[in-house]
Amino acid sequence: MYGEENALVLDSFAGSGTTAHAVLNMNKADGGNRKFILVEMMDYADSITAERVRRVIRGYGEGKSAVEGTGGSFSYYELGEPLLIGENLNEAVAPEKIREYIWFMETKTPYTPAAGDNPYYLGQHNATGYYFYYEPQRITVLDYDFLSTITEKTGGTVIYADRCSIDDDKLSQMGIVFKKIPRDISRL
Repeated sequence: MYGEENALVLDSFAGSGTTAHAVLNMNKADGGNRKFILVEMMDYADSITAERVRRVIRGYGEGKSAVEGTGGSFSYYELGEPLLIGENLNEAVAPEKIREYIWFMETKTPYTPAAGDNPYYLGQHNATGYYFYYEPQRITVLDYDFLSTITEKTGGTVIYADRCSIDDDKLSQMGIVFKKIPRDISRL
């Protein structure tokens, strides 16, 4: 890695942050622009791993034992609740987060809540309208009553719901694709 001034280093078992420390020291020594991604699943990731990286960047110690900081920066993130638990949606995850996830998996674009009165409408992308018909405490059914609430005009429609009472041929004639929650929610 020494000499590869623009390397990206991944440490999926970050522990106390030794890899980040080494990368920052190499950047300081040779003016490199190496980056690092650390992953730590233990509960000390913020208090030990990230704290070490902060101190290496700022400098640490006092008096004769003071160590000058390397400079640089980093961002610290924590993962949220898992979207799925087994084959079910995790009800601890806010519906808005699930909507963001579905939108991104369908369109590969960031989610911006759609304007309008339909709370299940995610938006339109490439002439397709997307709906996430989900209620955490009840089963949702794609039926003619639900279809009567759709006022957005699109070339095609994708609707996520728990169940569907309309046969596949009729859905196809109407340009609708039904995706079952959670079975058809794509997984990364």
